[in-house]
Amino acid sequence: MPRDWFAGSVADRYDEHTAALPVEPVVDVLAELAGDGSVLEFGVGTGRIAMPLAARGVPVHGIDLSPDMVAQLRAKPGGEEIPVAIGDFSTTTVDGTFSLVYLVRNTIMNVTAQEGQVACFENAAAHLEPGGCFLIEVVVPADRPLSVFDLSDTHVGVDEYEAATQALVSHHFTLVEGRWERLSPPFRAVSPAELDLMARIAGLRLRERWSGWGREPFTSGSTSHVSVWERP
Repeated sequence: MPRDWFAGSVADRYDEHTAALPVEPVVDVLAELAGDGSVLEFGVGTGRIAMPLAARGVPVHGIDLSPDMVAQLRAKPGGEEIPVAIGDFSTTTVDGTFSLVYLVRNTIMNVTAQEGQVACFENAAAHLEPGGCFLIEVVVPADRPLSVFDLSDTHVGVDEYEAATQALVSHHFTLVEGRWERLSPPFRAVSPAELDLMARIAGLRLRERWSGWGREPFTSGSTSHVSVWERP
């Protein structure tokens, strides 16, 4: 089982730290892709996206590695109603098939080996109905070894990237009760082209790709993308 980097205080503070991230534009896209079907979220976490999506009337299931993150979901009104399997979403399965499987906010990079990322696509495809879609939101790999992605009075975020191995470490320095804490989880950066090949291995084909949730065009200058692959 991979290490749970979201245990303890990380889970406790997750909603606070992600409060400024967009929700409604994400839910708009997911609800449209789901149609009249049900959806499965890989890395459902505290339910930041799953709960507002369920509030739209979309049946939501989830898979997550972290019991502490899921405990945060369960503590919310209505959180007990979302079925969640605890496990690695590259290999953990749930009953049924879905019109949409999705991964948001760089979660695919939490899988730190290429074979694991391929397995994630294969697992998503195995849960899809014919015509169903797999959606991923993820950054485009950096072109420099060090980059600051956040800088405030209480948090500093620095990405350390090794292009030769695609290994990425996100260093988070957070001020907690007057003391700086450091958390440095590992990731594996992956390009859009490599993701397309993984999708093809899993029997999926690219349907759409945007640079953001507003369906902005994806260009060579885009720093992130939302990609949708379809099961024929």
